[in-house]
Amino acid sequence: MLTEINPKLPMRDKEITKDFYVNKLGFKDIGAENFKDYLMVKKDHIQIHFFLFEALDPKENYGQVYVRTDDIEGLYNSMLDTKQSIHPNGHLQTKPWGQREFSMLDPDSNLLTFGQEA
Repeated sequence: MLTEINPKLPMRDKEITKDFYVNKLGFKDIGAENFKDYLMVKKDHIQIHFFLFEALDPKENYGQVYVRTDDIEGLYNSMLDTKQSIHPNGHLQTKPWGQREFSMLDPDSNLLTFGQEA
């Protein structure tokens, strides 16, 4: 039986990635000091893991995570209120597939899409 999934995304610099997720998006570091080249962050019921990939070219990074939420409007407004950078093509909108979504890029160009059933 499957119970959860924790995506693993590439990062070029652990401190920059940690700062973005912890200080800007409100995640909690759950063990960065234990692993030199690995980072784990958690918020509410999700975790995202990162592995060090110093040679990553952000222009060629296709890392993506789709995060479901039960308050898309509140999350989007909190991102705007704290001046987070929403992807130019990813402002909150209802998609043809019945989801309300918005997107942003992290410092390594991993695409974070947040969605809720419309």
